[in-house]
Amino acid sequence: MRTIAATLALAAAALTFTVAGGAGARAGTVTLTGVVGPGFTISLKNRTKTVKLLAPTTYTFVIFDKSTIHNFHLTGPGVNRKTSVGGTGTTRWTLTLRKGSYHFVCDTHPSIMKGSFTVRTP
Repeated sequence: MRTIAATLALAAAALTFTVAGGAGARAGTVTLTGVVGPGFTISLKNRTKTVKLLAPTTYTFVIFDKSTIHNFHLTGPGVNRKTSVGGTGTTRWTLTLRKGSYHFVCDTHPSIMKGSFTVRTP
């Protein structure tokens, strides 16, 4: 009986380790990808899907700024982050999003380069 109990305990521990993502995994951290330029485009995606609704938690934003005439400016409850208009490159932000509405724009072309999403509890 002890052998069976020990085997079951080890199996349960292994299953818990696997489900949790292994050692060092950061549960709940999702990467969102923002792209601005090179044309008159701006987007924010979670893998291949356009971001429209998110849960309140911490996210990693990876912004690819591909034009010196555009920037990526994100605003919302407690958030006001942007890339520079004159620069290009990749920027990373780790942000905790709270319930509310968020907007992203190119500051030099806000009427045509814009998007938004909502953070709420599902």
